[in-house]
Amino acid sequence: MSLMEERCQSDGISYVRAGSFGGVRPLVMLHGIGSNAESYRALMLKIGEERPVVAWDAPGYAGSVALPGDWPSVDDYAGALAGLLDRLGLGLERIDLMGHSLGALVAGRFAAIHGERAGRLVLASPALGYGMQPGGPLAPAAEGRLQGLLAEGAERFAASRGPRLLFRRHDASLVAGVVKAMSEVKLPGYAQASRMLSCGDLIADSARISMRTLVLVGGEDEVTPPANCRRLYDALTAARPELGHRFEIVPDAGHALPQERPDAVAEIVAGFAPIVRAGA
Repeated sequence: MSLMEERCQSDGISYVRAGSFGGVRPLVMLHGIGSNAESYRALMLKIGEERPVVAWDAPGYAGSVALPGDWPSVDDYAGALAGLLDRLGLGLERIDLMGHSLGALVAGRFAAIHGERAGRLVLASPALGYGMQPGGPLAPAAEGRLQGLLAEGAERFAASRGPRLLFRRHDASLVAGVVKAMSEVKLPGYAQASRMLSCGDLIADSARISMRTLVLVGGEDEVTPPANCRRLYDALTAARPELGHRFEIVPDAGHALPQERPDAVAEIVAGFAPIVRAGA
């Protein structure tokens, strides 16, 4: 399957799609701050043989139109996702939802707001957010990313930062793929996403998540380390212990889990969110 041939656009949101809707619950994937839908290419090839999958380009990324204003909230991103699902005919159908890094912030808020629309939730290498106030100073980590992009330009920024997302930095093709995706970030999308990261709070949102959730992280992740991800799992479990949330560490993997260990991630996700009939 050529995923590039499946790239589509709907009312300002571009996305990559594999498989046909209808009959089987789809898996929807949200990428991180320094990437786009192509970061899920290898994982989609694994999962898309069994079930329909969709990976969006977040607002302001790749072919997607940026959100209005300088400080769109995580609610605005979750609303953009809800609109896309509606236009894809998935408004009344449950999905399984996977968010990676910054995408986990959006996935978590979507699940908190639209619990009836999500069956299973996967939060991979989740960015927890910093809980800052809109319009105020950015969290230092978010500010550092944004200033790095502004000072260096996208290509130099990607070349210096991209390899840090991987454990297997000796794999030239893997590094090249991560760097390429990061080199394609642009303004205002990246600036909006940095502000959303600064103001988001996934730990707080966890109290409103009502579906079984898998928190997944690479054992060698330097960006969202396992201890940070365990905090999220603990908060989810404290709020709804009866749901049986899961926490998994993928060995020999850094932050860019979908690119670095697609086989392992596909196997874990398939076991956690098995194929079910649409509407179930």
